[in-house]
Amino acid sequence: MGAVVAGVVVHGDGRGRQLGYPTANVATEPGGEVPEDGVYSGWARLEDGSVHHAAISVGKRPTYYEDGAVLVEAHLLDFDGDLYDQRVELELGALVRLQLRFDSTERLVEQIRLDVADVRRLDDAPEALTDLAGQTEG
Repeated sequence: MGAVVAGVVVHGDGRGRQLGYPTANVATEPGGEVPEDGVYSGWARLEDGSVHHAAISVGKRPTYYEDGAVLVEAHLLDFDGDLYDQRVELELGALVRLQLRFDSTERLVEQIRLDVADVRRLDDAPEALTDLAGQTEG
């Protein structure tokens, strides 16, 4: 099983949505372990028990910030909904690439497109989350 990061989805800069790849910005829980900066294939489990394939970014957003805070952001593939104030669990799978600084927003968007395509090809569904899909907490 890969690293699991959990927390509540909070409002961010809204940049992911502006770029065409909205993200759930996860305020990680105290004591939680945040993995190495990078872009990962992974899975998100929502409060309703549903599980969604996701491209997950961990890092300081070097294209926009010299020394920003480390953020955990998940772009849920083929998902359209409001996740604000929901607690989510993210299980990180394969490392797609390390964090990079891009010279332009256009170059960043092109790389995100490639990252999402790579994540779609990686069918690394974690047994721990998929076994829980469809189950309700009670």
